[in-house]
Formats: sequence, C-alpha cells, structure tokens
Amino acid sequence: MEWREGEETRMGKNGYLPLFETRPARGLVFFRSYAASIFIGICFICFHRVSYFPVTERWVWVGMFVAELWFSFYFFVTVIVKWNPVFRSTFKDRLSSRYEEEELPGVDIFVCTADPRLEPPTMVVSTVLSVMAYDYPPHKLSVYLSDDGCSDLTFYALLEASGFAQLWLPFCRKLKVEPTSPEAYFQTTPEPVDDAFMANEWLIIKKTYEDMKTRIGSMTRLGKVPADIRKEHKGFDEWDFVVSRHDHPSILQILIDGRDPNAIDIEGKALPYLAREKRPQIHHNFKAGALNALLELAGFDGNGGPCYIGTGCVHRRESLCGMKYSKELVVEWKAMKYDRKIIEKASSIEGNCKALASCTYEENTPWGKEMGVKYGCVVEDILTGICIQSRGWRSVYLTPQREAFLGMVPTTLLDTLVQHKRWAEGDFQIFQSKLCPFVYGCQNMPLKLQFSYCIYLLWAPNCFATLYYVFVPSFCMLKGISLFPKISSSWGMPYLYVIVVHRVHSLVEFVWLGGTVRGWLNEQRMWMFKRTTSYFFAAIDNILKLCGFSKSAFIITGKVADDDVNRRYEQESMELGLHHRCSRL
Repeated sequence: MEWREGEETRMGKNGYLPLFETRPARGLVFFRSYAASIFIGICFICFHRVSYFPVTERWVWVGMFVAELWFSFYFFVTVIVKWNPVFRSTFKDRLSSRYEEEELPGVDIFVCTADPRLEPPTMVVSTVLSVMAYDYPPHKLSVYLSDDGCSDLTFYALLEASGFAQLWLPFCRKLKVEPTSPEAYFQTTPEPVDDAFMANEWLIIKKTYEDMKTRIGSMTRLGKVPADIRKEHKGFDEWDFVVSRHDHPSILQILIDGRDPNAIDIEGKALPYLAREKRPQIHHNFKAGALNALLELAGFDGNGGPCYIGTGCVHRRESLCGMKYSKELVVEWKAMKYDRKIIEKASSIEGNCKALASCTYEENTPWGKEMGVKYGCVVEDILTGICIQSRGWRSVYLTPQREAFLGMVPTTLLDTLVQHKRWAEGDFQIFQSKLCPFVYGCQNMPLKLQFSYCIYLLWAPNCFATLYYVFVPSFCMLKGISLFPKISSSWGMPYLYVIVVHRVHSLVEFVWLGGTVRGWLNEQRMWMFKRTTSYFFAAIDNILKLCGFSKSAFIITGKVADDDVNRRYEQESMELGLHHRCSRL
C-alpha cells in the first residue's frame, strides 16, 4: 500500500480525524538488550579468531573466521530490520464520514494465474468471487483475471463463477458476509438456525456453490471443455486460434459488463478475462508482462517502508506508472466520475483492447523499464518495489486483525525448495545489477531501508558460509583438528552464549507470534535445507548467467495438495517430500 510520510499528522492538522494510526512495537528494550549482548559476544569471538591464529591449518581457520564474519554481518542486517518496527491500524468507519461515495478512488484488482494444474480453477474463481464481494462502491471496483496459461478450463471456471455471482454478491450484501470467499465462508461458518428462511437460502447457495465446484473439478480432471459446452458461449471460439499456451493471440472476454442494467444484482461491477498474446520468438517477461498487460513487514515499515512481495498489496496508480513523488503531486479523486450510460458495447471494447495485450504492444515503449512492473528479473515484485521507492514513494505495512488476504503456498519439500531457489536467484541478480538499492536508491531511500533489502537480496551467498560451516569442522574433527575452543576454556563462553541465546530468542519469537516448538524445529530444518540446496543452486545459476551460460526461467510452483499432505501440514509433521509452511521471512 503506497502512502507518503506525514499523511497521518497532516490530516489531523486539517481538522479531520486520522484514517489510521501508527504505534511502535512493544518489548523493544528486551530485543535491543539481546542484540547488544550478541554484539559483545561476536566481538569476543572475532578477537579470539585473530589472537589465537594457528600455525598449521591456517587457511581452514581463516575460512571459519570469514564465515563467522558473514554470519555477523547478516545478523546486523536482521537487527537493523527489527530495531524499530511499527504497526498501523485503520479506522474504516471514518472513511465514509470524510468522503462521499463519488469522491472515493477507483480500485482495480488483479488476480493472476498461470496453470490450471498447479493453481486449481476452483481456487482461482473463489478468489475472484471474494474480491467482487468487497464492501466498496460497485462502480468504483473492477476485477481482472489474467490467465497467463491461456486455459479454456480457467475461462470455463470464470464463466461458471459469473453465474454464481448473481446469487453470491446479494447474499454477501444482505448478511455482511465475512470472509467473502465462498470456499472459506462455507468451511468456517455454520448454518444459521435462528431464522428458517435465512437457513433455507444459506443451504441453497451452499448447494449451488458445491455444484459449481463439482462441475469445475470434473472439467479440470477431464482436461478439456466438451464441444457442447463450448457452443454455449462465444468466448470459446477464441481457442480455435490457440496453437499452445506459448503460441496464441490475445484473448479478451468481458463476462460481466457492470454498466449493463441487465446484469442482475451485480450492477457496476465488471469482470474481464484476459490472456495476453504469446509467440515463441518474443519474450513474454513472465508474470511482470501479465501484470503490465492489465495496467509483510513491520520492521521494514519502521525503516522507510516494506518491500513489494508480489501479492496482498495495494498500489497508487501513479506510483506504478513511473511518476516521481513530489509534495506538489495531488491526485484529484473527485475527477473520477462514473457514467452509467453505456457508450460502447462490451464486444467493441473486447476487440479494441486486444491490441493492448499483444506481444509487440510494448516494443520501444517505457513499459517494463520506467513504467509498470519491471522486466528482466524473476522476482519482478522486489525489483518493482525498489524502483517505486527510489522515485520517492513510501510504502506502509498494514496487518488488520482479520487477514485482508489469504493465499496458498507450496506444501511439499520439492516445491518449496524450487520456489526459494527462484526467489534467491532473482534477489541476488538485483544485488549484482545497477538497480541494487545501494546504487539505484541511494538518493531517495533511507540507508537503513537499503540495508533492510539485504535480508532478501543476499539469500543466495548465504549458502557458501553455511556449507563451509557445515562440512569443514566435521572433516577436521575426523582428523583431530579443533576449530573451536574447549568448553572448559573461558574463550568457549562467547561461542556458547551466542549460539544458545540466539536460538532461544528465535524460539521465543516464533512461539510469541503464534507458532509451536515443533513448528520452530521444522523451521530450523527448512532453513538448513534452503541454505544448502536452494540458495546454493541460485548462486551457481547467477554465476552461470554472468558468464553467459544460462538464462532466467520462471518456474510455477504447485498450490494444490491432497488430503494426506494437508493433514501432515496441519499436524506440523515433516517428512521427506513434505513441507510445512513457506514464507519469505
């Protein structure tokens, strides 16, 4: 979410009640005391390494010292991020008292998918229905589904959802349904028993949703849309020109035209389906290209603003369109008027706008460079966020009591390692480029924010110090070579203190945030897996890329798991091939 510093104070001075408040985190004294004590311990360790330099095996000793210096640097970067975290809370009720409905800004919501096998269409349409049911003026809200896999199965699922929306959206308005995702709602909300009429309506809508899920699931398992169903909507004719998911023209279908008075119970809302053009000879820029065709983090916030990590975020349109922030920049929301009169038919809009999603539309334009989501990197989110903040925009981190966005993560070990390999590879690529925060963002980004990005950007090189620390001491121990002081020695205390206190703090922090001891143990194991595999291969790929032997590849990770995998996930049971929770932190 893009804001500018001073917004809260400025509104207060203008006589308005603020729309949000900012408060510092609690318990900072304890964390800073812990960090200071670890720093003292690190100083003693460094002094020991320099003072007790062995005559033999000196290069092994030097390697240990270099690895410990790297761990110390990464620890200091982590401390910078956690030194001054802030939390924000909003006052939604004050929004309507300050602005009339017509004064509110227009909101565009992008939902992206790329493969119906790895991202089930039922999950995609549940997300679409959820955002369509937001409590926001309907004519100010537009939802776009970008299907980068150009799948007629996804289109069929969205077509089913457009019909179900005529029941679901009025039901959400009537009962003020939370959560607005039908999948999440029917899993967590019991049938109302106090009102027989409402209970009957509840059952009808639930059955309709389950029937829709069954039809979509059957079609997905079949792998194709039968000919009799394809004849029911003109949109399926577009797939007659599709050679493959990597070779096809632009497909744009407006399934719901909210301006049409015949769009019963969903007036004002629009639901377009878009599959941008792809050709084998033209690079399509992965997810960043799909987003441009349409156009979590308290410690970062305290340092100048959280980074953009792909999903669950809100952008000012001006920030994405390449505009630099200045105090003179004022966006007049009132200028955005809604005209219910249908000026152009949906079919005409579909034809005229296909050119915007062609694979050559962006040639010799600023898109992907100075405007929109950035190209040339598999972590387009991080790169785009750096560029936005370098132009003077500031972001804030908001975590409402009820989660604003929920998503799916890989649940198997292999998928998780593949995902982190892609993330680490892209992050390290940014660090080595001219868009590194220390170079590109040095003028407008605070120094502490530049250092904060290092947590992600330096994931890949973490592997070298970790692998050295894992293997070398073990081999030396087999030969009777000691690389650490004895526990009985006074020099053993700093090593013991840093290791034990650092791990105890990690455990306390994990449990305090709602985790369990078992979950923490799994997390430690996963960090070792990632540092010795994902990050290692990411670093090697970056080296090969610099030498011209490799190119970037965007690998989609699965978001679907069977009941057995989900059961182990919920039980925090970790086995080979299975994984618990995945996060960027």
